Amino acid sequence: MIITEGLVLKERSVGEQDKFIDILTKESGVIELSVKGARKINGKSGSSTQLFAYSRFCYDQRNGRLYLNSAEPIHIFYGLRSSLTGISLASYFAETVRSCVQTGSDTESVLRLVLNCLHYLEKGLRSEALLKSIFELRLLSEIGFMPDVVGCRSCGRFEPERLFFCIRDGGFFCEDCFVDREEGDYFKVGLPVLSAVRHIVLADFDRLFNFRISESVQQQLSALSEAYLVYHLERRLPTLDFYKTLI
Repeated sequence: MIITEGLVLKERSVGEQDKFIDILTKESGVIELSVKGARKINGKSGSSTQLFAYSRFCYDQRNGRLYLNSAEPIHIFYGLRSSLTGISLASYFAETVRSCVQTGSDTESVLRLVLNCLHYLEKGLRSEALLKSIFELRLLSEIGFMPDVVGCRSCGRFEPERLFFCIRDGGFFCEDCFVDREEGDYFKVGLPVLSAVRHIVLADFDRLFNFRISESVQQQLSALSEAYLVYHLERRLPTLDFYKTLI
């Protein structure tokens, strides 16, 4: 018998009473559990296996498949359902994680990131736009695509007033060094955007959400972080397109 804590990212009905759930765990990445009797009115799994439930799961493995034995809720994130944009953004977070996190990988930091983003989203403690950018850039950093934001790729300048950020490789050039390059792969932004990116990808988790930016900086950051994630995922997710129809 295996015991783990995890967040339900997706649920799929099977037959009249059963379902499969994908959960994000800190030690095994994303795993799929078979939940018997999940759709019964008095089903024992209840709220513990619903979408966005963070629960303690007890399961075993038989014939190459994982079967849920019992589950105990830790936090259900009920508050997400009070906002259509909030639940849509949470669904985007979940689909993104399912798209880039493999079974068997150590994803403690990814789980912590998602749980923190859902907490701030549920409580309305940060804007949706800021949480989306934090999620996109920090997730990519945690899975091996951290932007190289130390200094200009050419001259090493640390704080240029204007710069060109490369979506393809995550590096940047100051405005003076950006010559003979096609602008298609680059975002022209100011130093406040670079400072925000640096904070998101480098800050300790305890300080990750502790910053504020202006609306104009947020607009540039949102465009950059979304483009960076879409490029490295190599596709746009349906939940992203749906969320953007709501805002």
